Amino acid sequence: MERVNKTLQDRLVKELRLAGIASIEAANAFVPAFMADFNARFAKAPYSPDDAHRPLGAHERLEGAMCVKSQRTVSGALTLRYNRALFILEPNAISTALPKKRVTVCDYPDGRLEIQHGGVCLPYRAFNVKRPQRAEVVENKRLDEVLAIMERIAPVRRSNNSPRRRGQANSMFHPPTDP
Repeated sequence: MERVNKTLQDRLVKELRLAGIASIEAANAFVPAFMADFNARFAKAPYSPDDAHRPLGAHERLEGAMCVKSQRTVSGALTLRYNRALFILEPNAISTALPKKRVTVCDYPDGRLEIQHGGVCLPYRAFNVKRPQRAEVVENKRLDEVLAIMERIAPVRRSNNSPRRRGQANSMFHPPTDP
C-alpha cells in the first residue's frame, strides 16, 4: 500500500503540473478523471472475490493492541516501578499471589495505565516519591558564609568510633586548634 501511495503522490503532482492546475478547486475537479485513468492502467483483479474482513469478536479488544506494554516484576510488598513512579497493588485474591512474578503494564496513548496479570486488570494506586531537591550552587566567595549557616542549622557530629588525627576537632567545619 505504501508503494502505491508513494506512486500516487508522485504521479498526481506531476499530472497536476502538466495540466497546469494551480488551485485546490481545480485539483479536486481533476482527481476523479486521474483516478479512473490510474485504475485502468494499474489495477489488478483480486485472486479471490470473497471479502476476507470479519467483525471483531466480543472477546477481542482492539485498544489492547494500541498501547505500549512493559513487563515488570512485583516486589514482596506488592509494588512495582514504571516510568519513574512507584505503583502499589491493592491486596486481593489475585495480587497477593504475585510477589516475584511478572505483570504487564499497559500504557495507552490517552494517558490511561493498566496493570494486568493473566489478562485480568489489577487495582492499584500510584505512590509519588518526592525526591530531595538539589542544594543551591554557591560561588566560592560565599562558601564560608553558607557553611557557617549550615553549621548553625544542623551541626555535623562524628561518631565516637570514627578515626581522628591527633588534635583534630569534632566538627568538620572548625579547623583544629594548635595548643
